Amino acid sequence: MTMQSSHSNQEENWQNVVDHENPQVDDNTTQNDTQKKDDTNRRKALRGFAAMDMEKQRAIASMGGRAAHQQGVAHEFSSEEARAAGRKGGEAVSQNREHMAAIGKKGGEAAHGRRRQRQESQQQS
Repeated sequence: MTMQSSHSNQEENWQNVVDHENPQVDDNTTQNDTQKKDDTNRRKALRGFAAMDMEKQRAIASMGGRAAHQQGVAHEFSSEEARAAGRKGGEAVSQNREHMAAIGKKGGEAAHGRRRQRQESQQQS
């Protein structure tokens, strides 16, 4: 399969998803004008990709990822980039002292909890 035919198949699949999500509606200007006035007082409705359910979003994103890899333009992290990203995330998380304390407490309870269980089981024997 060539890249061109693969791309056109993916485009057809994506268009089928979009057509299913957004059926054509007759244009009625008076209804649209009224709707615009009502919408100014409300939050905007989700449209396009954001309005789709998560499964359809994942399917479209998956097609895009496959296409990028087939075309050779997908980004792949090197070990240095991954290390830098992990360091940056760790620095951000460690700024929240309460979160770090909760993590440490949970780890300590897990480690000491196993020790206590062993001690209790030995005492019962």
